[in-house]
Amino acid sequence: MSDAPQTVLTVDDERSLTELYAAWLSDAYEVRQANSAADALRTVASGLDPDVVLLDRQMPQMTGDDVLTELRAEGVDCPVVMVTAVDPGFDIVSMPFDDYLVKPVTNEEVQRTVAASLTRETYDEQVRRYFTLARKKAVLETSSAVTDVRSNPTSQELRRELEHVSHTADRTRDELLRRGRPLECN
Repeated sequence: MSDAPQTVLTVDDERSLTELYAAWLSDAYEVRQANSAADALRTVASGLDPDVVLLDRQMPQMTGDDVLTELRAEGVDCPVVMVTAVDPGFDIVSMPFDDYLVKPVTNEEVQRTVAASLTRETYDEQVRRYFTLARKKAVLETSSAVTDVRSNPTSQELRRELEHVSHTADRTRDELLRRGRPLECN
């Protein structure tokens, strides 16, 4: 794992807001600012691989909804948090974002949401890893080509890793529950 700070891309046509978010987050994260939809898409196209995106919905020329669609089409799969003055309606059901904050937002709310988004992403990875290992274990245990599964050193290592990943995912889930906002809406 890299020691480099995680990157948050803030996208809002109001420069004062991207600067405010940067001030709030820069102690813990590398923050990149984009003050238009085009700037955000150029930033990502130039190679930035953000860990979280904070995205306004109402911007001139191209909406945040359209930016979100473009980001996903370009393969950006990090958590995206819509930070907007638009109250959510049923249109959000089909939108591929991860969280939704209605402006005005507080420092604490933004900090907590970014941290929770990153923790949920970690939890998702851990759960995927757990099921990958569990499936491999099940395949080996039912394979007629493999004998002595229980005493095989590779199989034993697989069981240890599966147990470790399970405990790690449980701790991450508990952290999400402790922080609040794992699933509830604003």
